[in-house]
Amino acid sequence: MLFFPSDGAGTAWLLAGLAAYYTGLSLISTPLLAWSGEVAAGYHDRTRAASTFTLLQSVALVAALGLAAIAQKVQPGDGRLQLTLFGALVAASAVPALWLTLTTREEPASIAFDGAVLRTPLSPRAALQSILCNSLLLRVLASDAAVRAGQGIRTALLLFYVTFYLGRPEWAAGLFLFQYAFGMLSAPIWQRIGVKLGKRDAAILAEVLQSLINLGLVLTTPERFWLVLVLAFAQGLTQGSGNIMLRSMVADVADKHRADTGEERAGLYYSVFGLADKIGGALAAGIALPLIAWFGFDPQSATNAPQALNGLLLVFALGPALAHAISAAAISGFSLDAQQHDAIRRHLDTAADPALQPAE
Repeated sequence: MLFFPSDGAGTAWLLAGLAAYYTGLSLISTPLLAWSGEVAAGYHDRTRAASTFTLLQSVALVAALGLAAIAQKVQPGDGRLQLTLFGALVAASAVPALWLTLTTREEPASIAFDGAVLRTPLSPRAALQSILCNSLLLRVLASDAAVRAGQGIRTALLLFYVTFYLGRPEWAAGLFLFQYAFGMLSAPIWQRIGVKLGKRDAAILAEVLQSLINLGLVLTTPERFWLVLVLAFAQGLTQGSGNIMLRSMVADVADKHRADTGEERAGLYYSVFGLADKIGGALAAGIALPLIAWFGFDPQSATNAPQALNGLLLVFALGPALAHAISAAAISGFSLDAQQHDAIRRHLDTAADPALQPAE
């Protein structure tokens, strides 16, 4: 519905396709992320798993953007050709993805059949209580929502910034590709930083750096396009850095909850982690677009006043900078470190049923 629409497809068709797409995305991403916590049980192993996940996402993004660039070169302005190529990429990657999902790893018997681990499904009230009473999880969720809001503001306004403020519409897709190409280097870099510093400190460092990089955009002008490229390069090297740490922290929090209560909540915690992602993205569009409109910016206008363009720049730069700073502040109080998690894993690996262990 999204990539191969019929000639008469309109708004209703698009909304139905988007609803189906995001439903399917949630169905896939929640168990996939929870599964990654089972495949990699160690504290630093999860950092490596999350960084590999991010690396493959970056490769996929560059491939998709490369297809868009090829389509623009072959048939300039042909949106249907770009959609067709995107759809072909999705269809081609779905087959090996399904095969890998079915054949790569068996479900552990202790997880699949242990009645002490898999209890009766939670009621909505009990699920909400399990989330709201977990302060570590709430810090991760708040930090992730802020990260996604910052990334969403940048993504939503990048086209306007390049086309109208910089006056370089030919770079509209190229700057995306430039940043994400260097973004493929970020995952192995931040994997090493995460192992060296620990997840919390690495996440704080990542968010502070991204905040500073976005603040630097205030200094960009149409005449300083070299600075735009430098900042895009820096943005690429920090791309997804905080997301890597936060994603693997969720599995650590689920381990602690299981050690404390005997209840496996990885799936629940990753589902609300995905919800935090979506809330952050919704906040980005809901805040950024009305703000630039308030400044007087109109993408349909042939010319925009200097005040409107300056407002666009300020929202594009300061919005993500503030969001990443909030993310760093939210995760700064996260107290579960490598030493504590190692003790939790030893307990889980040696206890037949954590819920039946005597209290000390």
